[in-house]
Order: sequence, then structure tokens, then C-alpha cells
Amino acid sequence: MLTKAQRLKDLIDKVVYDLLNNVLCYFDFKHRCKKQKIKMIRHIVRLRRYEHRYVQPAFTFSALQFLSFTKTALPQIHLTLHTSQLSMTESLNKEDVMESLSAIQITERGNRRVGNQCLLKLTSGAELHQSLTLKGVNQCSHISCVTSDRVWVSDYSNIMLTDTTGVPLHRVEDLWMCLFRGLHTVNSESELIYIDRKRNINKLSKDMKRTTTFKETTYSTWEPECVYWSPSTGDLLVGTRNYDTETGKVTRYNQSGQLTQTIQNDNTGRGLYGEPRYITENNNGDVVVSHIYKDYNSGAVVVTERGGRHRFSYTGHPSGSGLRPRGICTDALSHILVCDRWTKTVQMINKDGQFLSHLLTKPQEMGAPWSLSYDVNTHRIWVGLPNNNKVCVYRYITRQDALTDEHRPRPEGDPLTPPHNTTHQLNKNEHRPRPDEEAMSSSTPAV
Repeated sequence: MLTKAQRLKDLIDKVVYDLLNNVLCYFDFKHRCKKQKIKMIRHIVRLRRYEHRYVQPAFTFSALQFLSFTKTALPQIHLTLHTSQLSMTESLNKEDVMESLSAIQITERGNRRVGNQCLLKLTSGAELHQSLTLKGVNQCSHISCVTSDRVWVSDYSNIMLTDTTGVPLHRVEDLWMCLFRGLHTVNSESELIYIDRKRNINKLSKDMKRTTTFKETTYSTWEPECVYWSPSTGDLLVGTRNYDTETGKVTRYNQSGQLTQTIQNDNTGRGLYGEPRYITENNNGDVVVSHIYKDYNSGAVVVTERGGRHRFSYTGHPSGSGLRPRGICTDALSHILVCDRWTKTVQMINKDGQFLSHLLTKPQEMGAPWSLSYDVNTHRIWVGLPNNNKVCVYRYITRQDALTDEHRPRPEGDPLTPPHNTTHQLNKNEHRPRPDEEAMSSSTPAV
């Protein structure tokens, strides 16, 4: 593809060269533009014919997908040519052309980045990358990644910042004293946002020297249970619970702390949530909530669109078999991962609620998984346990193999016709669902 891109660049350079040199000669500029347009259309047709004939349908990263990806991912450059200054007559003078070319404006929009969904794939199973014992916490109720080697971990009453050695780096001791909730999150400035003992939502500065109140909780029947900072919008999502009616809702606040949205009911007016415990957001903007009902023995993963419309509720595998969800997160491939207390597994579902696999099934190094956090830089998950201070890091996503094309001399006349020995190599997704190895005993007490 790099070689083909170079040929396309050379073609564009030739067009630019002809424009700058031949437009001042004896030929019609308008006719030249039409001729170049026809040439580019023919070029695109050959590209499509090449795609149809030589790229196997099983490949997930085709030539046309690559061209489409570069069109959407790379900065859009808008050229504005003030044609009013260019007289389209038989005679053109050099000064008019140079003045028009100098008036071209280039505007770059957005950041240049590569879409991870085109480069990543699942491995054949989760692989243990690291296991560490934390010093300073009794349990791992919730985890928030700051960097690839620093995370915040909370237990019953405090949050501790630690590195990959498990040594405490900083501690916040005014956390709301309640286990197994997503009581904290980290924003793009590496600031910690958490729910304190007074049920206020506080923000700790990056240097950990200043604590400010993002939202003060006055006396109300609605109290915050979990928080999540949205990387895509910069908003703060808060799961709250009404202790009188034992129902829940999700509220959205902008960066100024103003309430901008409330998600509470489905399209029939029925409540979506019991008690929100953990909350996150998927790549498509869906709001994903792990909640339990008032009997504390069952729950669901409820997914709504960014606008608030209910999409689906996941209640276990198979559907309706029962779920006691705890920690949740989403990954770069838009999968939803959820800890299930019933089966002591981490279950993986796709963005539309379809079960894919048991990613972790009570591995020996862990026991029952409870809290999750996804590292967007290394594509690993941090998994915490409810009954001790042990955290395990797993790898289950890797980069795809590059599409290779060994070029040979081509027949003259068609630059896109590949030789017979051209090879394309791209590994397929080798991931297979793993069976549920062990179900949790029904005698396990509810938390």
C-alpha cells in the first residue's frame, strides 16, 4: 500500500507540475482540468477492479478500506482558489497566475491519528502479563488507570495511587465509605475525580496539592454512586440512586459542572436502573451501566445511546440466565467487559449486547474478579479482587500483522495489475469463546 501511495503521489506531483508549467503555454486550462478529472476517474475504476479481483473477501483490511480510512482519519485540507482573479481567456499572463496561486489557503482540521480498530485484534485468550500485591489497601473495589504504570485503587475508605511495584505513591482518605462502586475516575489532565464522604464530587489536581469541589451534593433523595469522565466529550457521567424509591438514573455534567442530561427511563416510561454501581462509555458514545436490583441478587448491564435511548440490557449468558454485574469497562474494539459475581468470570459482549466469550474464568492467580480498568495505551486490563489486595494485568488484544505486497515488474499499460506471485498475508481473528469452567456457588453471600 505504501508503494501504491507513492505512485499516487507521483501522479499528483505530475499534475501539479503540468499545471504550473503548461497553464502558461498554448493550451486551454479548462480543457486540461476536464482531462485530469477523466484520468482520475479511470484510476479509481482500476482501483475498484483490482480490489474486486485480487483482494480476498476474508481479508478485513482491504485496499478500498485503506483509502476510505485515510480519507476520514487524516486531516482534511481545504483549498480555496480565488478564481475571480484568474481570467479564463486564450491569453494568460504569468502575473495573474502567480497571484491566484498565492491566494490558495490551506486549513488543517483535527489531529492526525490512526484508528485503532484497523490495527488491533483479539488474541486466542487472555494472557497474564503481571500480578502485583498492593501495599496500603485491603481490597480492590475499583481501579482507574492514569498511565500505563500508574493506577488509582480504592478499598472501603481510601484511594491509593500506586505503580507497577505496588508501592503507595499518594493516598486520599476522604473517600465515601462504601465498597464495590465506581467511586472515582481520571480525566485527560490526569486529575482524580472522586466521591467523598459527604457525597460531594471532588477533583484532585495532577500535582496532588489542591482539592476542589466539582459538584456539591446538598440534601436530596438522589445521591451519587459512581462516576466516569468521558474522553470523547469531556463530560462527567454520574450514576445516582434514590434511596426512597430504590431506583437509579444517570446524569451528565459538562466541564463547568452544569447538568446537561438525565437518563432514567426507557421509551415506555419504565425505569432503567436499580442501583448503578459502575459506569463507563463505549467508543460509539453509548453509556454503559452495571447495576443491581433492590434484591441485591441480580442485575444487568444497561446500555443507552448518548442521547438517552435504551438500546439493550444484558442479563447473562445465555440470555436471562442471571447476572450479578460488578466492574465494567470497554476496550478499543468497542467490546464491553463485565465482572459477574455468579460465575466468577469476566464476560465479553460486543457493542450490541451479543455474548462473545468468557475472557477470564476464575484463573488460579486471581479467584473471583471484581473490578476492571482498561489501559488505552497498552490495551491491557487491570483486574482487582474483592477479598484481598491483589491486582492482575492481562493482555488479550494485539496488533494485526501488516498487509504485505511483494511487487514484481508489471505489464505495461496497467500500473495496478499485480504479478501472479503477489502475496497478501493477514491473520484472521483467532479468538474463540472459552467455556464457562466453573459456576459460583449459590451459597455465596451477597455484598
